[in-house]
Amino acid sequence: MTRDNDNDRNRFLESLATFSREHKARAWEGTLRAFLEEVMPAQPGAYARTSHQYIWDMLRWYQVKESRDTSNERPTRLFANELFGIDDALARVVDYFKAASAGSEVGRRMLLLLGPPSGGKSTLVILLKRGLEEYSQTDEGALYALAGCPVHESPLHLVPHTLRGDFRENYGVDIQGQVCPHCQTRLHEEYDGDFMRFPVERIFLSEASRLGVGTYAPHDPTTADIADLVGSVDLSKVAEFGDEGDPRAWSWSGAVYAASRGLLEMIEILKVKREFLYLLLTLTQEKNVKVARFPLIYLDETIVAHTNLAEFNKFVQEKENEALLDRMVIVQVPYTLHYVEESRIYAKLISHASAFRAVHLDPHALRTVAVFAILTRLKKGERQDLDMTKKLRLYAGEAIEGMSETEVERVRKETPDEGLTGVSPRFVINAISNAITRSEVHSLTTMEVLLALKDAIEADARMDAKQKRQWIDFLVLTRKDFYNRWVKEDVHKALFTSFEGEAQNLLEKYLDEVEAALDQRQIEDPITSESRAPDERFMRSVEEKIKVSDSGKTSFRQEVVRKAMVSFKRGEKFTLDSHARLHEAIKQYLFEERRDVLRLVTSTTRPDADAQQKISAVQQRLIDEYGYDQHSAQEALNYVTTLLSQE
Repeated sequence: MTRDNDNDRNRFLESLATFSREHKARAWEGTLRAFLEEVMPAQPGAYARTSHQYIWDMLRWYQVKESRDTSNERPTRLFANELFGIDDALARVVDYFKAASAGSEVGRRMLLLLGPPSGGKSTLVILLKRGLEEYSQTDEGALYALAGCPVHESPLHLVPHTLRGDFRENYGVDIQGQVCPHCQTRLHEEYDGDFMRFPVERIFLSEASRLGVGTYAPHDPTTADIADLVGSVDLSKVAEFGDEGDPRAWSWSGAVYAASRGLLEMIEILKVKREFLYLLLTLTQEKNVKVARFPLIYLDETIVAHTNLAEFNKFVQEKENEALLDRMVIVQVPYTLHYVEESRIYAKLISHASAFRAVHLDPHALRTVAVFAILTRLKKGERQDLDMTKKLRLYAGEAIEGMSETEVERVRKETPDEGLTGVSPRFVINAISNAITRSEVHSLTTMEVLLALKDAIEADARMDAKQKRQWIDFLVLTRKDFYNRWVKEDVHKALFTSFEGEAQNLLEKYLDEVEAALDQRQIEDPITSESRAPDERFMRSVEEKIKVSDSGKTSFRQEVVRKAMVSFKRGEKFTLDSHARLHEAIKQYLFEERRDVLRLVTSTTRPDADAQQKISAVQQRLIDEYGYDQHSAQEALNYVTTLLSQE
């Protein structure tokens, strides 16, 4: 094992130790009296939080824990390493919890996540659940409950209603809720009504332990039993307690009890019977459920449901469901329309699969198939000058001639249903998996991945012929407009010993010439000290690479100088990344200079020793600097050779 591996392992072990120290929860047990005397005074507001307040505090805790940043109004750090490209949806989810925690009517509405399959809905809810589990292990997230309570209710429920006004005066918090039937019976039979003696314990939320985190999925809606949610009589206990109406003879195994004090995930909620929906919506709005033999049972929990578009559209068409829809907050979770973020989704999925780890993917494979995926999700808007590829680049934050950044939102509003249809990440990953199984060299090029996608499209029985043709056309467009450009750039750059250095020098030379031209002054040669006029031919040869017209050259040059001055005032260096269009122009100018060399290197059928040395040097730079391996570097050179022969 290398020293670097040893260091990495030591750092990981230290991170585990740090996590253990930060999450070393302090257990506590005692009576209600001890709780009020020892625990409650420290932070009384924290022990009277509703489930919405608790989740909101958890989200803010993660924001500070991960970034030490409290200025972000929308704490989404919890989702940062798992969900990509759906920032708007995450912000709306966070806004829901913020509003609900403030006591607004939003807290009386069920949160429904709506979107296409494999869009991140389930992952979003899973992250909320795991976040709650971790938060409950910390001092900030400490929760206390009545010991042995089947709904792990707050100890404060024991405080009689007649004394809650005095409690507010002493502790500064309001008490919501009332003792459940089970604990009410225990209070009188085991403690003679002396609620100060009732045992209290600290609890830790855990889905595995059915404590504060629950999940319900209707496997067969036609045969689903409401007892799955609210429980039923436990016949084995009836003989012990002698009465079916005794709360201790009730099976408190329902999903709504498991999720009390935390979060209940409802999967494919619109498939359940209407009586299930009414029960859940009443629980959300009134914080109680009614079952036979018992009075209303107070439950405080947040219900987050999710469903797909097909089920939602069927649900909306039934008029009797209008009242139910009014009691939901619906957040659309579409596919991302940012191809870089989409490629991060693939990278995450690949990192979780052991079969992918031994396979090298060339540096453009994931980004290229991400472009294809976004193209399938886009819709044509009103602007005729904005084709699909320009729109895709605009959504990715790239500079588009004739379009300002402020126009992005207006373009989005023209086609609000973008991202709700199209190829799913799961489809793409399945295609890559098939390509890996066919690979004999443990290396995949972008072209091999594109071919695997083409095979997957043609073999998919769910698509009609028209859609298959359209998606294959998108594959062709992706290859021509994106991959061809990217792979040529890599090979071009690999021809330079130091591309970035040469490009920066050329940028500075262009800027010097432009400043002199705009100021109408001479340039002094640094070696001979002779003065000369600005090199107009050089400036135009750069500008023509990005189609700056002769009539528009002055305004373009003024814009470049303005941006350079902004960088200077900020104390920053004006670099290629400071101006996207000029970056492209400089790059194309340098590539044009090396065009003949590139043809020589890549087109020699039987290269001599000198040509072979140049080829090997280019190939090695592709490996060392641009993320290729031996197989994909050779394939990239061969592919670019083919492209050049066609020009």
